[in-house]
Amino acid sequence: MAKSAVTELNDQIEAIRQEAYNVGYAAAMRAVAEFSTSGVAKTKTTGKATAAKSTSAKPNTAAKGTSRQQTRAPAKPAVRHTRRGDNARHITEALMTLPDRTGPAAAIKKALAAKGHDIPYTSIRHGLGQLQARGGASLAGDGKTWSYTATQH
Repeated sequence: MAKSAVTELNDQIEAIRQEAYNVGYAAAMRAVAEFSTSGVAKTKTTGKATAAKSTSAKPNTAAKGTSRQQTRAPAKPAVRHTRRGDNARHITEALMTLPDRTGPAAAIKKALAAKGHDIPYTSIRHGLGQLQARGGASLAGDGKTWSYTATQH
């Protein structure tokens, strides 16, 4: 008698586990289908296959009431890629903020950081070289100090 009660309890636990697995699998397939149709990874065959699998899974009465917005993760902000020449423009602005419009690369980097631009030293040096070629910046005799030149070509 005690053995049949334990067996019955194990059967009930197994049934609950299987139902939970099916519900979780169906929710995962719905999430994959929503992700694939959101335009991020658009392939028609993947979207159709996952949609077919998610409809064949056992439906959950609690999951039916959830809306699409509740199950979807919050959207990530769009990454803004810098345009060509942005570093040189930012460096020019930084040079203008320095006292006497002159300073070493470290001072330029600090001024850029104050404006919210984290540009590595190599990119600053490259941008200064571009500005020097255009006549927008000049290198002092010590080889370390850069000056802003108002006349650009």
